[in-house]
Amino acid sequence: MFPLDRRTEFQIGGTWTTVTGDVRESEPIVIERGAKNEATKPGPSKATLKLNNRHGKFSPRNPLSPYYGLIGRNTPIRVSVKGAESYLRLEGNTSSYARTPDAAALDITGDIDLRVEATCDWWAVPVQTLLGKWVSVGNQRSYMLRLENGVANLSWGTDGTIWFFASQLLPALPKRAALRATLDVNNGAGGYTARFYWAPTMDGPWTTMGEPLSSTPTMSIHAGTAPLEVALVAATGWMPVRGRVHRAEVRSGIGGTVVADFDARAQPEGTTGWTDSAGRTWTVGPDATITDREYRFRGEISAWPSRWDVSGADVWVPIEAAGIRRRLGQGQKALSSTLRRRIPAFAPLAYWPCEDEDGATQAYSPIEGAGPLTVTGWRFGQDSSLAGSSALPAVEGGGRMVGVVPAPSGTTTQWSVHMVYAVDSPPATDGVFLSWRTSGTVRRWRIVQRQGVATIQGYDSAGDLLVDQPVAIGDDVFEGWQRLYFWVSQSGGTVTWRLDWYNIGGAAGGIGDTYSGTVGRVTQVETQFSTSITGLKVGHIAVMPVASTAAYTSADHGFSRESAIARMRRLATEEAAQIDLTWIDGDTTADTERLGPQRPDTLLSLIQEAADTDGGILYEPADRLGLVYRDRASLYNQPVRLALDYTARGEVPPPLEPIEDDQRLRNDVTVTRSGGSSGRAVAETGPLSVLPPPDGVGIYDESVTLSLATDDQPARIAQWRLHLGTWDEARYPTITVWLHAAPHLVDAILGMDIGDRVTIANPPPWLPPGVIDQHMHGYTERLGLYEWALTMNCAPAGPWQVGVVEDPVLGRADTDGSELAASVTDTDTVLPVAVTAGPLWVTDPAELPFDVTVGGEVVTVTDITGAVGDRFDRSVTGGWGTATSGQAWTTSGGPASQFSVQGG
Repeated sequence: MFPLDRRTEFQIGGTWTTVTGDVRESEPIVIERGAKNEATKPGPSKATLKLNNRHGKFSPRNPLSPYYGLIGRNTPIRVSVKGAESYLRLEGNTSSYARTPDAAALDITGDIDLRVEATCDWWAVPVQTLLGKWVSVGNQRSYMLRLENGVANLSWGTDGTIWFFASQLLPALPKRAALRATLDVNNGAGGYTARFYWAPTMDGPWTTMGEPLSSTPTMSIHAGTAPLEVALVAATGWMPVRGRVHRAEVRSGIGGTVVADFDARAQPEGTTGWTDSAGRTWTVGPDATITDREYRFRGEISAWPSRWDVSGADVWVPIEAAGIRRRLGQGQKALSSTLRRRIPAFAPLAYWPCEDEDGATQAYSPIEGAGPLTVTGWRFGQDSSLAGSSALPAVEGGGRMVGVVPAPSGTTTQWSVHMVYAVDSPPATDGVFLSWRTSGTVRRWRIVQRQGVATIQGYDSAGDLLVDQPVAIGDDVFEGWQRLYFWVSQSGGTVTWRLDWYNIGGAAGGIGDTYSGTVGRVTQVETQFSTSITGLKVGHIAVMPVASTAAYTSADHGFSRESAIARMRRLATEEAAQIDLTWIDGDTTADTERLGPQRPDTLLSLIQEAADTDGGILYEPADRLGLVYRDRASLYNQPVRLALDYTARGEVPPPLEPIEDDQRLRNDVTVTRSGGSSGRAVAETGPLSVLPPPDGVGIYDESVTLSLATDDQPARIAQWRLHLGTWDEARYPTITVWLHAAPHLVDAILGMDIGDRVTIANPPPWLPPGVIDQHMHGYTERLGLYEWALTMNCAPAGPWQVGVVEDPVLGRADTDGSELAASVTDTDTVLPVAVTAGPLWVTDPAELPFDVTVGGEVVTVTDITGAVGDRFDRSVTGGWGTATSGQAWTTSGGPASQFSVQGG
């Protein structure tokens, strides 16, 4: 293993180029990831190294450099070490796959068993194809296993054209896991049955996911001509998986004969083709790679400072590369409001957001070919209470707006007009709220409203009323923000029209009718607002070329009540050109924390806001330029990823220094919902309470404002933050591992990531007894030729061990209050316990054994009895013997021969 096979690559001219020979071997490459301590958030990842530059190769403006014009600001860099095994690296594009030609053995028409072992983003939004024979063009659809937004999907075609599928929600999977899907084409009950499983590896053991999925009729899989592919590329509308595939199998029959056995683990790096154990010949696509590299850093080089000594004989470039957060955190403008961002994506003919600054004299149009909205009697930037918008204008009574609407391409038989508005109070007399002109039979439409009544008016070319439809309305259409949604659609010579009112974030209602004629097209929005309307605010006026549109859906209230992961997912989709964001969902059966409205802010700030509200960790991955969000649930009750032993050589070198300080202490927590109410939690008793010493520690308060959906959330979150802030345990700010001294830990270290759990067994006798249990929040890694050290920044894992209802271990409730009734020694095996609060301890043998912590020491409880109690579970003659609680029975009232116990 040593000298360490460390590799440094720059992406030069679009190609990853190895520059390892130019990296100074005398100094280590130093990598920093995650948070520096528990009290800070993860920042940009960082890597530092030195390049030899005696020939000016890494001077970007040196015309003699072979890299002239190819390196500069934000040149991509990656650093890797050699791993234990190879894998197929996939980039998620149609040139990234492994393929074997069609063969008779692969043309399975009966029961089938598909298995894939992969390291990938299990919760990615777009469909990711994993394994199968499936070509959409030409109707060669046979079978396929794929992922879609945390759901496993088994698809099969019956004739190449018609196809069926079964799907199952994934549990919280580790980064590397195996999926299995089986199809019983004839279950003996006139139908078929699909089943899904997962395992840590394809060696098992397999765990069933959900219930068997059965339906009718019986099936027969199409024996098509498509090749078998790992990461299918010809399934129209679906993309190949991105990440790693380690192994894959196709079996004819459930648990049957292996007819394809893809295994990349033993293939040499750079292999482009081989024959598997089942006789299948595999070819790797041009953008796929067989590699054994484990990437420890991926980032960008923002600067290339040249340095040299006084002699000029030693020239170098000190490189400090950083992850994507560095670039996203500077020079970024705020994203527009959710309405302003969403509506243009639906191709309106005209759209005026009306979010212009105070002092503007017209409303800007973001739609090419559509001019500004000319206005009088408007004052922009006056009201920011609409959750999905920036500040909107106030319109004086008698104010006016006029905007020309470009013609659609071709003839049209439908269109719609939209506007949001709010008023201080219902007008007492008729007031025109919106009016526009068209080229159809109805030349001018008007929406007139007053308290109790709204009227939809349509005038023909002669100025006569063709539509005059009154409707009773309630005061709710004047309370808060409303959206008017008017649409028409023509069928033959009949035009259907309808007006809907949407109480933003609430209910909707409307009225409609028909008339004879044509719809024409909208030519102009022209409205003279009536003087009877007071306190009018308007905005987001749009004309759509279709009657039905989802352009305003949810965006009008800023996507309020959206879960944290759902918001990140949407932002990642909308801003795919800026950010590569994935997430780890620790509980796919429950939503992450629900958020309040999304207000204009930078992309990074909005993502961080969602992370802060949910309480997880937002960090940069080591193997790509992007972000990963690890939700709060994924931190609960984790398995141990790295188990260290203090007494084992090299595993825990000095320093190992616990700290009892107040860095994370918070015993008085107030959480406020942005734009809403607050909740407070206070530790009033206990060693870390707000009581003055020695009964407590005094007040350590904090107040945070979070984006929350409802006012019942702050109190609950305050309690959780209080729980974290008053966890009474020493923290170990750094735990170091010397991999050059303990190479047996390399695989475990390579499998770890931010937030993972690490333990240390057999701590020295001057520390508390028991295993040291921590979460890794970040680390510093040193990669030298003969040095590989990892210093982890840690915090206690204890507060993240949470209860789980009906779990045999985590479902056990703690005592409300218990203490030793008498002194014990370190050799005692029976502890007298007095219950000081709450119910007595359970005594049912079926509930035993379990662990408890007493005075910092973990002991296993194997039996519980009362001070005096007997279960009579023994066999005794000539008396009753000794009770379960230890006291001897004394008989009276007859000879001892009359007394016995026959337990069982």
